[in-house]
Amino acid sequence: MIDLVSVPFVLFALATTPATKADEEEMAQKIQAGDHDAFKDFYDLHYNALFRFLVSKKTAPQAAKDLIQKAFIYIWEHRKQIDPKKSLRAYIFQIAYTRMLNHHRDNKKFDIEEAVPEQQTTHTPEDTAQANDLKRLIDQAIEEMPEKRGTVFQLCFIEDFTYKEAAETLEVSPKTIENHMGLALKDMRKYLKNFHNY
Repeated sequence: MIDLVSVPFVLFALATTPATKADEEEMAQKIQAGDHDAFKDFYDLHYNALFRFLVSKKTAPQAAKDLIQKAFIYIWEHRKQIDPKKSLRAYIFQIAYTRMLNHHRDNKKFDIEEAVPEQQTTHTPEDTAQANDLKRLIDQAIEEMPEKRGTVFQLCFIEDFTYKEAAETLEVSPKTIENHMGLALKDMRKYLKNFHNY
């Protein structure tokens, strides 16, 4: 599920520009060399997106926090094995996603313990009502997609992953990601076609 703050990004696809490949490589090299500041920057850069992603996959908030902490610990403990030429963002998502799948398998059910608090906004009541309607439609569309398709849509459209990063995260080919995205966008257009401001 997405939060209200993400709604304008879904409507207009105005994501912030991701770090350049050179920036990512430099950060990966620093972490590989044991640079604590670079690792903290990496953690701060990706924690919230990881949390949103895991909670959207019906992971309880506390469990999501634990899984994310373990994923970052794994990166740090295995930093010597980092390949700076590969996306470190895709790698942390892959680790967290795999651990999430194991968590759900081990717990035999999806367990939502508490609602994620909404962020404060300065929208008018009309804006908020409209955003809530759109959020509900988007969440419903993602929920009704096949699981892999919904996951690909969240990574590529909401989290702004490249197809290559999404492919590395989910351990499939970029062509598979492209196919899932084509179908996901078709699903989303069908859901949003009656939304009066779309």
